[in-house]
Amino acid sequence: MNRIIGWVLACFMLLLRWLTRGSFVNDPRPALRAARTPYVMAALHAHQVAAVCHNDEKGLVAMVSRSTDGDLLVPSLKVRSIIPVRGSSSKNGKDKGGLRAMVSMAKLMEQGHGAIITVDGPRGPRGVPQPGIAVLAQRTNALVLPVVSVASRYWTLTKTWDRMQIPKPFSRVRIIYGPPIRANDFTDKQALLDAVQAALAALEREHDLMGG
Repeated sequence: MNRIIGWVLACFMLLLRWLTRGSFVNDPRPALRAARTPYVMAALHAHQVAAVCHNDEKGLVAMVSRSTDGDLLVPSLKVRSIIPVRGSSSKNGKDKGGLRAMVSMAKLMEQGHGAIITVDGPRGPRGVPQPGIAVLAQRTNALVLPVVSVASRYWTLTKTWDRMQIPKPFSRVRIIYGPPIRANDFTDKQALLDAVQAALAALEREHDLMGG
């Protein structure tokens, strides 16, 4: 049943892609690709529908939790040319494929793939990055690209922990990048996570006019 629901959601994702208009603001990726500089995008879990809908990067690598929600998301990623890598942490803090997933993502980044992590997923708190983004970026000597994907009009799932945003048909989706963060400028992982959190919060305050 989950497989069927997942593919129904993938069809919805494609329909939403056709019914919305996307644009990119301050996008550093073309220059980074030309210079063969590795990067990992740091996004918010709340913005993943808009981000997936308007992904323009074939072979982008994404971390997906080993959960029912992750199972449902995988087909949507595949139809948008995103490579899902499964892994997450369990509720008691024990690894649940997360380290293996990080290794797999790092190997793909070394081959030239870009990567994206919803830094506050899979369980929150909203807007608070978990350690994975710091581990991956420092392991690969990558730039962290803070990014928000905000629709001009959207529904908010107010009862979800992340206040998930779903773009409304015929809205305009802007994918907005903040200044890149050089991961290996930070010797302390928590300091890097704090910098990512501050960058994403600043982007939301400036560009999410509906208030998240």
